Amino acid sequence: MTSPAMTEPSSTQSSTAQSLSTENTELVLASSSRWRRELLDRLQLPYRCHSPDIDETPHNGETPHALVHRLALSKANAVSAHFPHHCIIGSDQVAVFEGDILGKPHTTEKACANLARFSGQRVTFLTGLALLDTRHQRHQVHVEPFEVVFRTLSTQEIENYVTKEQPLDSAGSFRMEGLGIALFERLEGRDPSALIGLPLIALCDMLRQAGLDPLGAP
Repeated sequence: MTSPAMTEPSSTQSSTAQSLSTENTELVLASSSRWRRELLDRLQLPYRCHSPDIDETPHNGETPHALVHRLALSKANAVSAHFPHHCIIGSDQVAVFEGDILGKPHTTEKACANLARFSGQRVTFLTGLALLDTRHQRHQVHVEPFEVVFRTLSTQEIENYVTKEQPLDSAGSFRMEGLGIALFERLEGRDPSALIGLPLIALCDMLRQAGLDPLGAP
């Protein structure tokens, strides 16, 4: 796969990484998302962050599963030239409703329109996860499904939520880790962290296969 245009390495590191030496850090998160950093912090592994620069536009006829699979790996590939001896994590997420692929709303109007469509309905979220091992030129990719059943929401509730949380950069137009939890009737899936944007259960399995076990020796 041809990698998109590269950006200069970012000096951003997680709060966990800041307290540990990164000189020999093997793990890189290809994301600028605060929420993904907070999730990865839970694993207590030192890592670096680098924001990928890729076009997230779906290809003609591309299925939601294929889209998040491609974008997760593309994000890891996009920063690989800067990290030739590392394991690079890429992740991407979309919401799927009535056959439509819904990414980030970007505007208040679109966020409100999305949530109005979701009211009282079941929405599927697909999160693509890639671990690119540039040390051995190998990669692993996984797509984690998760379903959300929304409460029946009034127009006022929707407007109040969007005004308070401004979820304009979140697939599905909400943040489950924040006030978005008040929108739901129930959640269905094996890994709630997938809904925030980084499926930690699958990631732990990938890391173990790459020799970076979160429960390994200090």
